[in-house]
Order: sequence, then structure tokens, then C-alpha cells
Amino acid sequence: MKVLIVGGGGREHAIAVSMKKSKRVDKLYCVPGNAGIAQIAECEPSIGVMEFDKIVSYAKKIQPDLIFVAPDDPLVGGLVDVLEAEGFRTFGPKKNAAILEGSKAFSKDLMKKYNIPTAAYETFDDADKAIEYLESAQMPIVLKADGLALGKGVLICNTLEEAKAGVKEIMLDKHFGDSGNKMVVEEFMTGREVSVLSYVDGKTIKTMTSAQDHKRALDGDQGLNTGGMGNFSPSPFYTKEVDDFCQKYIYQATVDAMAAEGRPFKGIIFFGLMLTEKGPRVLEYNARFGDPEAQVVLCRQKNDIMDVVDACIDGTLDKIDLQFEDNAAVCVVLASEGYPVSYEKGKVIKGLENFDGKEGYYCFHAGTKEKDGQIVTNGGRVLGVTAVGKDLKDAREKAYEATKWVTFDNKYMRSDIGKAIDEVERN
Repeated sequence: MKVLIVGGGGREHAIAVSMKKSKRVDKLYCVPGNAGIAQIAECEPSIGVMEFDKIVSYAKKIQPDLIFVAPDDPLVGGLVDVLEAEGFRTFGPKKNAAILEGSKAFSKDLMKKYNIPTAAYETFDDADKAIEYLESAQMPIVLKADGLALGKGVLICNTLEEAKAGVKEIMLDKHFGDSGNKMVVEEFMTGREVSVLSYVDGKTIKTMTSAQDHKRALDGDQGLNTGGMGNFSPSPFYTKEVDDFCQKYIYQATVDAMAAEGRPFKGIIFFGLMLTEKGPRVLEYNARFGDPEAQVVLCRQKNDIMDVVDACIDGTLDKIDLQFEDNAAVCVVLASEGYPVSYEKGKVIKGLENFDGKEGYYCFHAGTKEKDGQIVTNGGRVLGVTAVGKDLKDAREKAYEATKWVTFDNKYMRSDIGKAIDEVERN
């Protein structure tokens, strides 16, 4: 069968690699793709993920048996609805379900209505009223732009002055564009953050292995929020006790809530969790694979990805025995120095061939392109160097060793991805 993947980052490369392993997939296409995806799929870099008409025209030309919509923007924008209306079998939530990620105010209201554990919050569409509320609120506090903001629309404010400046940044200066027309002010929670991805078919949910992200740009969780500087799976903090609680009060409850609202969800739900002293709480929902969570989770999945995707579309996920390898994976993002603020592109990447044929090692391309026969940097996050090991310590050592195999000017990475593993061992 022929599969078209919509997207062009590290997540999409990980999906493409999984699709390539499937015995059922003969041909892969991708729009726009990147230099890494182009090695295993036919890419059309001239088509952007929000150019719905062009995507439809391209799909009519190649006639794929399945279209996998991976990024948040086209999902929230309704690309799945458009493609299905044209008769294409498509994986991903429809627009009315993707709002779970598209509006933080919607998701918070949903959790409140259906008693799904989350932080206390208030929603504002008026900056003056938000500031008035903050003047009597307990600090620290969290400000979230309502809409999509590439994983960066969250501000943690320690003082009232910082909070007022945050309101200005989000709602008045529109630092995150129209995403800041509405803002969620949320209770600051403390604890371990854990990510759990899941497959959903509208009524049944099957959770994947856990993962843990590193959002801050600098070592020690300092610096600005990014789309993710690295990840590891599984999380040693995601215990059976935590899983039992989440299965009962969060995961199925969310799927049931969406169905009850007339918004049945089919696709991937990403649960961002905070493990607080009072128990697990939902930090956020995403309506797709996380990046770089996909990189460390998919390489551990035993099932043929096409079998699971079909079950989600057909409503037969209850018949899938979702399984993962008894191992671990660590992803270290190689970024362009200056990310996420400003950085140079077009730097030649050397050493990619060192990954060829090395089992258990992956170099997922995020921001790359081919230029004059060479692969060059084309984004803030450039590569996701990922390794699988017998346990987290082994995977981490392998991943960091593999980061030495590839070089480019202005290469930057965090040196402490998965450092929490050492803390667990000491305790």
C-alpha cells in the first residue's frame, strides 16, 4: 500500500521509519518532508502543511491508500475533514476533536466539567481583567496562550511583575500571535513531568510506553522553553500505581468526555502529566505524537504501526494487543546555537553516514534540507540522535556517544538529558 505523511520534522521522520518497517507499506510519500525523510520516501518540499488545496491535489495525483496527518497546525485547522471529504482514508482527529489541543481554554473546561484531575485555572480574553485577577493570586503562577504556539506559549511567573509582563507579552504584544487572544491563568504545580502517548479509536484508548521530555533550552532546566531538547523512555517515575490512577481517572475519562461532547477522538492523544504530591494531574493535551516523544516511543513499539493505525480508523482498537520492547531509548536533540530565539541555517552536516547499518541507533532529521548535493541545517532543532539500550543508563550512554558521530557549525545540545536516571539509581 501507499502512504502519504503530512509533516516535515523529527516526529514525521520517526513515523516514516516505523512505516518503512511495516510489511504492509510498499511506498512512502511525504509533504514537505526533510532531507532525512527523503532517503526513505518521495518528498514534495514545495507543499506546506497548511496548503490544504495543494495537499489534496498532490493526493489525487499519487492516490495514497492512507494519509497520516502528523503536525498540530493542520489537525487543528481541519485537514483531516478536508481529506476525508475528498474520499481519502486519513489518520488523525477531525477539527472538532483536535480542539483538545487547539484551545487550552476548551481542554481546561472539559476537564473541569468531567472531573478530570488538573490544575485550578481561570480564563481571560481581557488583559485588564487578567491583571486584576493576578494582583490577588498566589505566586508563582502559569500563563498559557490559548491557541497553538509551537510548544512555547507557556510562561511560568514567579512574581506579580513577571506575571503582568507575561500578560503584556501574550495578550497585548501578541508574541504568540492570535493564540494569545485568550489566555489561561493556571495554578503552579510542582512534581515530575511525564508524557504518555495513546492511540484512540473514538471509544477505546490504548496507552503507549511513558516518556519524559526536557523543554528548557539549557542544562539544569534553565533558559527558554523549546519544542523539546531531548527525551527518554520509559520514565522511571511512571509507576504501576500512577498508571492505574491515570487509566481510571484520566485516560478513558478524556476519551469518554470527548465522545459525550459530540467530538469523538480518533488518532493520537498526548497526555502531559504532572506527578504532584496529591496525585497525577493533566498539564496539557496534544492531539498528535509529541516531538521528540515519538522518536523514543515508536522505536520501542513491537506492533506494526499500520495495524494500529487501521484499528484507530476502523474503531477496532480493542482487538489490538499493544506491546513495547523491554528496553529503553534516549533522544538527544542537536540544535542550532541560539535556538529558540535566533540561529543561522545552511550549515553543512557531516558524519550522517556513521549511523548507516548500526542497529539500535537512529538519527532523526528535524530541521534539514538538501542543498547542492549536501545536507544542511534548516531549523532550530536539527537532528534527534536516538539510541536504544537494555536500560535507560545504557541508552543514554549510547545516545551521547552517537552525538559525536555528526558535526555541523553552531551545533548545540544539552548535556544532561536523562540525568534524572542517575538520581533514581542513587535513591
